[in-house]
Parts: sequence; C-alpha cells; structure tokens
Amino acid sequence: MGYTTLTYQADDHAATIALTVPEKRNAISAQMAVDLIAALAHAEESHARAVILTGSGKAFCAGMDLGELQALAKSTQQKNFEDARRVAKLFYRIHSFPKPVIAAVNGAAIAGGCGIATLADFTLAVPEAKFGYPEVKLGFMPALVAIFLRRQIGEKHARDLLLTGRIIDATEAYRIGLITEIVPAEQLMDRAHVLAATLAAASPTAVARTKKFLLGFDDGAIRSELEAAIDANATIRATPDFQEGVAAFLEKRAPKWSGD
Repeated sequence: MGYTTLTYQADDHAATIALTVPEKRNAISAQMAVDLIAALAHAEESHARAVILTGSGKAFCAGMDLGELQALAKSTQQKNFEDARRVAKLFYRIHSFPKPVIAAVNGAAIAGGCGIATLADFTLAVPEAKFGYPEVKLGFMPALVAIFLRRQIGEKHARDLLLTGRIIDATEAYRIGLITEIVPAEQLMDRAHVLAATLAAASPTAVARTKKFLLGFDDGAIRSELEAAIDANATIRATPDFQEGVAAFLEKRAPKWSGD
C-alpha cells in the first residue's frame, strides 16, 4: 500500500510507521490522518506484535497543518466537523490500538503531535525533544487531546500545559509522566526495537487482553467526551480570535485578540 505522508516497514516484532513530511515538520494534514489510520489498519492485520511511531527530519510532529486549519476556518461548519471528527478518530485509534504502540520521539512533538506521541503505550524521547500544547496562543483549544491528557498526567499538570500553552523539555515531560523514557538520539530506534522484541516475547493473547482490560475502565466516558470535544474543536474555528491567531502565526506577528 502506498502512502504520501509516511513510510511503513514491518518485521515479526514491529511495524514501523515514520512520518515523512520534514519540510512541514511532519504537521498533521488531512492526508496524514488518512494515511496513519490506514497504516495502523495494515499493522493490525500484520504479524507484527507492536507498532513504532516516529518522525523524519528534526521534528516528530509539529501538530496540525496551520495552512489547512486557516482554510477550514473559512469553510463550512460541516467541513470543520468532518475534520475534527477525522482527528478524533485518529487519536482514539492510537489510544485503543489492540497491539502495543511505541512512540520514538526524535524531536519536537507539539499540539496534536504531542497528542500522538503521548497516546502511545510507551513514549521514548531524545533529550532534545520538546513537548507542549500551545493552541491557546493561536486562539484555538486543545479539546481532543485534553480528554486523554487529564488521564495521563492528572488535572493540575494538564491545566498547566493546556492553559499556559508553554513548551517543556524532555526532562520535565518525564517528571510529570508525559513520557516513559529519555534515550540518546543515536540509540532511539534501537531502544524502540528492543522494547518491541520484549513485548513480542510475551503471550500475544495476554498482552492484547491486558491492554483491552486497561482500556475498558474509561472507554465509555472517553467516547462520550470525544463527542463534546469534536463540537468544541470545530466551533472555535469560526471565532475571530482563532482566525486572528492563525493569521498572526503565519504572518509572524503578535496577535490582536478581540476576545470573541
């Protein structure tokens, strides 16, 4: 199967999915969301016992493609809801994937890219990696990722990151439980494959059932909350502050907020 925004390689231990749009810092476009969902379906059907997600170039994933978001802000409400639902589907797919998912974070993981990195079962990161959700600085809101982040790192840490939009380094990300392990850059992929081999040595039935059991505790609530998050994500795109925030970012100037 051919992909335009990523590469896919697999062996018995792991399917490796690498985001390959380095000129855009692997930003999440509509096409990337489609490619990722298709690649995960491929991995689920394969003999691979785990999935490794990584990025090409200097970044892991810089979040949503702002050019596409700017276009959607001027689009119909229906298209905004369709896009929000597509991203929600991707996040939920990573979160609920039946096989273990390992994120090998090779650089910055920002906004939705931070979501992808930390929704994995294991998140390995190089010391230089940066993490954060700067959506509020763009007049946007991190509604979709908030559902998962609160459960991962707790309410206080989640509010800190989501309300300030500040970017943190790998050391702080490890301290608050956002990532699993810090790994030297030259060892990152080797470590990911060693972890995949460790997972493959266990009973596939036991691993799958354990993961399903863990996911079951909050699954109903997460599905319900995602519907509310889709609505929030789509409707804020029609606000003047969102349109001003994206325009200011693309024009490399300070935003002039109206509070609307």
